[in-house]
Amino acid sequence: MRNILIRSGMSPFDTFDATHVIGNNSIGGNVGNLVYQYSIFRTLMTEDVTITPDYYNYDPARADEINEKYDAYVIPLADAFREQFAPALRKYTKLIKKLKIPVYVIGAGLRAPFEPKLNEGFSFDEDVKAFVSAVLEKSNIIGLRGEITSKYLSRLGFREGVDHTVIGCPSMYTFGRELNIRETNITKDSIVSVNSSKLSQKNVLDFITRSLEDYPNHYFIPQWMKELVLTYVGAPPLEESCDNYPVNMSDSLYMNNRVRFFLNVPTWLDFLKQADLSFGARLHGNITATIAGTPSILIPKDARMRELTDYHGLTHVWWNDITEKTRLPDLVEKVDFQSPTKKQGKNFDNFIDFLNKNNIDHIYKNGLTPETVPLDERLKGINFKEPVVPISGCSTEEIAKRLESYSSMMKKKNANKLSAKDKEIKNLQSEIKKKNKKIEHQKGTLNRKAVRIALKTADMLASK
Repeated sequence: MRNILIRSGMSPFDTFDATHVIGNNSIGGNVGNLVYQYSIFRTLMTEDVTITPDYYNYDPARADEINEKYDAYVIPLADAFREQFAPALRKYTKLIKKLKIPVYVIGAGLRAPFEPKLNEGFSFDEDVKAFVSAVLEKSNIIGLRGEITSKYLSRLGFREGVDHTVIGCPSMYTFGRELNIRETNITKDSIVSVNSSKLSQKNVLDFITRSLEDYPNHYFIPQWMKELVLTYVGAPPLEESCDNYPVNMSDSLYMNNRVRFFLNVPTWLDFLKQADLSFGARLHGNITATIAGTPSILIPKDARMRELTDYHGLTHVWWNDITEKTRLPDLVEKVDFQSPTKKQGKNFDNFIDFLNKNNIDHIYKNGLTPETVPLDERLKGINFKEPVVPISGCSTEEIAKRLESYSSMMKKKNANKLSAKDKEIKNLQSEIKKKNKKIEHQKGTLNRKAVRIALKTADMLASK
């Protein structure tokens, strides 16, 4: 039996409730992370492989434990090449250098503006170079999300096709080589799944907001951790008010019970299978719809979304093509919902080739349609938590339960923080005490030396 450690905040078999997810950041800040992690679990979990999440604990001090317990470390990443993630990259680099097992990076990307200026470089270039170099000492080749990231690494001196290759986002290969996006007659009464990002351009946010009027039977699917907290306990707001994004519990989407926050991939997929259309500015909000077979329209806002849209042929409209006159029903009539299916086969084959180059075992070793999928078999007996609905629509009993659970979790979390801080202070005090003792010893030594020198000098003068 081979044991694989994977970068993930939870396993597909974990049934964490909202309080646990919030308290432990099990979604890594964004529930979209669960989707590509889920895909890798499903692809790599063969009959003789056990995959264990690291629960985002990648402390370099764990190196000996990891070397002893695991046969490989799989690190799926999103837009990890960015300034905010640079400290984590440095920490990973320290850990990886200490490991004696293979380390595989599956799907890393660059965060940059829609029109990136790669030739100007980034503040985190050296951190990326050190990280990639460390990984390449433990594996044959790194998988990247798209061509923009590939050009970026090539500019840093890494060789395309040798050190790195584009594989897209692993989430697109969750169910194998084939995509089955159903043909749907989308009408005013259709169930529509809406996703949005507060970081999108104003014209995009305005468009998404007015599109809700065209399809009244809509549901908003947020992804940020802050939005999970808002949905679960009603506060704090993302900001006081906003005309084109739901930021507080008084927004109509929350007040009318039109928000769903998913805590796991299976219930998210099941929900989207019932929808007639998904649209919005969230990459994995729409990729999840695509692999569920639901027609989807994505509005990419930056380089990381742009390169994946191009690579996978995701059905989309570019943000800068949206005007005040753009209407969603018109787009529905014009776009090609089958666009992703045309690139899926070639992309999947390339992904499998990447796994094979790294000698990574997977469920497709003996054919494209495995007789059994171990992950699917194990999921059959699990009762997953339903999506979180707004607290504004809950019963008095449910409201009390949520507030008590959340309050208890925060109290414990704050106590742990204080305990950790106290321990840190004690350690610092101990270090200071040791250093003071050393200084006093050195002072004593210097004083004794000074006395000896003075006496010697006096003797010399006396003898003269």
